[in-house]
Amino acid sequence: MKLKEIFYFQKSDRLVILFFLCCIVITLAVLFGIGGQNTQTSLTGEDSLEAKQSPILSEKDAPNSGYYDLEGKKVELFPFDPNTADSTQFQRLGLVRWQIRNIYKYRAKGGIYRTPADFARLYGLTLKQYKALEPFIRISDDYLPASRFVHQTSQDERFERDTLRYPVKIGQTERIALNAADTSLLKKVPGIGSYFARRIVAYRERLGGYYSTEQLKEIDDFPEESLKYFVLGTANLRKMNVNRLSLSQLKRHPYINFYQAKAITDYRRMRGNLTSLQELRLLKDFPPAAIERLEPYVEY
Repeated sequence: MKLKEIFYFQKSDRLVILFFLCCIVITLAVLFGIGGQNTQTSLTGEDSLEAKQSPILSEKDAPNSGYYDLEGKKVELFPFDPNTADSTQFQRLGLVRWQIRNIYKYRAKGGIYRTPADFARLYGLTLKQYKALEPFIRISDDYLPASRFVHQTSQDERFERDTLRYPVKIGQTERIALNAADTSLLKKVPGIGSYFARRIVAYRERLGGYYSTEQLKEIDDFPEESLKYFVLGTANLRKMNVNRLSLSQLKRHPYINFYQAKAITDYRRMRGNLTSLQELRLLKDFPPAAIERLEPYVEY
């Protein structure tokens, strides 16, 4: 039928045709509007689901609020913990009363929602609802599986053990007080491990303290490149009274051998107490170098 033939219809027929045309246009407009809105809601739910594919969604990336359509009603979205949320919050999220009662019964029996997927098992919860709610589910750490905490704790403990085993070394400008440091601190010095840390402390105890960092060279195979990291610190030397100690006690000191200890005890027996180590300089067992390094540890 040609367009011009329309105008040959009676006036009442033309009005009926125009009425039907208007109805068709309005119907199409409504259908396209609803379809676009549902498509947008569906895409939003799918995007939220994809965003939750990772095991843990960070607070920074997770949404804080929003809305979704549920049976023609606009429902509020906000972060919630299904283990602690009350009935008012669940109603705002679009859950009906019988669903809320099921949640309360589940919690009353000791049930715990440990993951968002656990909440999906709520009877009557539709896939559309779950997709909309899932990005907003926040499970408190108190309800997470203990295995996660144990795993994290074991990692922290392993890091601490590795730090103790391989301690972080000090910088080029940092220094360690030689007379005060324990083995843990000594191991932070570049070139010093557990072996030399123990040797440094043991030799310090035998000497009665260090009066010079150069004394570290007396330790067999000591890495001399590590000397620059030491300072003397407070030198509270432990002194020995050479007039009171026996031969066996005297020779325990690293700077006194058996023959020197015997020379001291013989000198005391024949000439009396010493007042200075210089009195021993004429003895063959006490060259000037031996007297000089022993002097700081002696009292009379």
